[in-house]
Amino acid sequence: MRILRRNCRAILIVLGVVVINLKLCAESSSTATDPLLNLFIEKGYVTQQEAEKVKAEADFLRTNGVVNEMPPESKWKINNAVKNVELFGDIRLRYESRSAEDSGGNDIDLHRERIAIRFGLRGDLFDDVYYGLRLETSSNPRSPWVTLGQSSGNSPYQGPFGKSTDTINIGQAYMGWRITHWLDVTLGKMPNFLYTTPMVWDSDLNPEGAMERLKYTVGGADLFANFGQFLYADFNPNNASGGLGFNGLTGQNTSDIFMFVEQGGFNYHFTTNISAKIAATLYSYTGLKQSSQFNQSPLSPYFGDPYVGEGAFNYYGGNPPFSAPGASGYSPGTSFNLSQGGYGSVSFPFNQVGLDHLLVVELPFEFDFKIAKLAARVFGDAAYNLQGAQRAEEAANAYSFILSQNPSGTATPRSFPAQTHDVKAYQIGFDIGSDGLVYGPTQGLVYGTDSRKHDWEFRVYWQHVEQYSLDPNLIDSDFFEGRENLQGIYTALAYALTDNLILTARYGNASRINDLLGTGGSDQDIPQMNPINHYHLFQVDATLRF
Repeated sequence: MRILRRNCRAILIVLGVVVINLKLCAESSSTATDPLLNLFIEKGYVTQQEAEKVKAEADFLRTNGVVNEMPPESKWKINNAVKNVELFGDIRLRYESRSAEDSGGNDIDLHRERIAIRFGLRGDLFDDVYYGLRLETSSNPRSPWVTLGQSSGNSPYQGPFGKSTDTINIGQAYMGWRITHWLDVTLGKMPNFLYTTPMVWDSDLNPEGAMERLKYTVGGADLFANFGQFLYADFNPNNASGGLGFNGLTGQNTSDIFMFVEQGGFNYHFTTNISAKIAATLYSYTGLKQSSQFNQSPLSPYFGDPYVGEGAFNYYGGNPPFSAPGASGYSPGTSFNLSQGGYGSVSFPFNQVGLDHLLVVELPFEFDFKIAKLAARVFGDAAYNLQGAQRAEEAANAYSFILSQNPSGTATPRSFPAQTHDVKAYQIGFDIGSDGLVYGPTQGLVYGTDSRKHDWEFRVYWQHVEQYSLDPNLIDSDFFEGRENLQGIYTALAYALTDNLILTARYGNASRINDLLGTGGSDQDIPQMNPINHYHLFQVDATLRF
């Protein structure tokens, strides 16, 4: 009985300490005597000495800051409508060697150390609304990369370690609504939700406008459909009366250019480890207007004019005249003066960006399976321009027109017949890597979208893009230089040193397909050369994801 009373007394002492500490956490000070301890003394549960000891221990805890160490209320306030917030992004370092050779034996080599930073917030609101914002380096829509040391060599001179080229821009800003479990709508500058490949659409390009996505599962098939209404180019004012200074005194009547995308497809699961995915996509454009219809001062960059894709390599310029190399259209350089009217885009060497007669059908696909415990994919893409023959005819006619309008002796007449069969593009490849990651045309370790310590991935594909097959403003600017009329091989190997740090090496080698044509397209890396006969690219990246 004595042992039982002793144990009860010990338990009550412990309870007393707990209660007192709880009270101390709720109050900033304590009274000299505690009613609860006094009650324990009166009932004989504890002695006066034991009570004073408990009180001393409680005072010690309070005066040594236990109560004051309670974490203060967070100063980071989030609206009650916000369901969750995710900070995401990456920091990437790159060494790059890029080179090109033309038909005359001239060559260009770029050796660059580069950085890219992307970071943003995304998440969900209540009522099935979601949002996203991403900031990134570089204003180039097809590349977030900036070159180290570049600002030191710019004009005006900024000195070493400058920051003039290291700007931050808005890469994504969008919101969406999940209307039902099978339909959601997204508005703004958004990630590319289409199922496509870099052959058709550079993975760094974020479309602007509206997109509706539908998905539904029937048995083993995941059906999906995507519809995009993208604002390709805004020309303002759309309408202006004469006398206001637009186009002299003739006024202005323009249309915004829209790109429309309709896609439908399915992902069929044969077994847990075997599936096949395929889609059919149609791309079309509205609002195109040729510069010859403006009378004066046509609007650059002449999306409505005939796409020619030839470089200015047949022309002479300077004083005394000398042979001018080709130009892809970015930073045009040489300007050509016509003795009569015509397309304003002749000063944009042989129009590298025109969207005339583009009605493209695309068929991306993949077959996913396992090799032992590894994830493997056979993948590819095929595209065909349904109006490619007309696009080729207009290119040949525009080229001949430019030659005929230039003064004698300033050009070497070298027109070409319409290459009406150069209207298709295709890609075929193989991918293998560690199991458990998300793979896709622009997903996986190679693209830095998923990682896990010691995982790896190897990817290779062959690509063939003819001159009049695709939109030259959307195709991958790395492989191969954002140009058409090139074919070649791409390889990449990636390894995750940690859950967040990825090392990647890439190599590409391409050559010209049709020697009668240039290599049409517009890119900021090697704009000086058209046609490109041979192209090489080597990149080594270190990517830190967060």
